[in-house]
Amino acid sequence: MRPQPLIAVTDVEASSRWYQRLLGCQSAHGGAEYERLVSGSTLILQMHRFDVEHHHGAIGNPQDKPYGNGVLLWFEIDDFDAAVARANDLKAPIVLPRHRNPPDGDGGPNHWEIWLRDPDGYTVVLASPDGTADGTWRPTSVSQPSTRVASR
Repeated sequence: MRPQPLIAVTDVEASSRWYQRLLGCQSAHGGAEYERLVSGSTLILQMHRFDVEHHHGAIGNPQDKPYGNGVLLWFEIDDFDAAVARANDLKAPIVLPRHRNPPDGDGGPNHWEIWLRDPDGYTVVLASPDGTADGTWRPTSVSQPSTRVASR
């Protein structure tokens, strides 16, 4: 199974540029109505314009705000520090500044996170790979291989 998240946006091309810059990914489709973003050959995010129905009907109602209420677009990213710098360059609104998860003690993912808002107000979380928040703690067992860029 592979997640293939799709979000409705007001400006597909602007959102595509924003996510490409933030995540260091590439367009695999392009256009004003629909976009697919990939990292290598892995699909990481799709975007669809709110007011375009295509064959499936409307994706969402642009009047219902905030967009994505209760949904986090979560990306594990190898170049975390560089991604934080790119978020600053984009002047992305910060929901939660860079922090360790968990805040202290052993256990948990032991990674760095930053929570941002995208141009439409969706919450975007960037996380370093599990076990990278310091040089000592590592999980005692790994149940499955880690994917480097994934949504949660």
